[in-house]
Amino acid sequence: MDPYQVTADELRQFIERIEHLEQEKKDIAEQIKEVYAESKGRGYDTKALRAIVSLRKKDKDQVAEEEAVLELYKQALNMA
Repeated sequence: MDPYQVTADELRQFIERIEHLEQEKKDIAEQIKEVYAESKGRGYDTKALRAIVSLRKKDKDQVAEEEAVLELYKQALNMA
């Protein structure tokens, strides 16, 4: 069998899996949006929440390095 031969069934399965995952991704994005809206309604700052979520994704050392650079730049601009 030719390894590059495309079979319609296999191709359809890949496409359908991708479509299903794309829909799940869309649904999850909508749920996240709703959580941010709910938190905003309860008085939380969504920009700060997004920043915290972003920070929690990063390695502790990476966060420390970014904060050190930010502090250095703030000092250079007399903002600290």
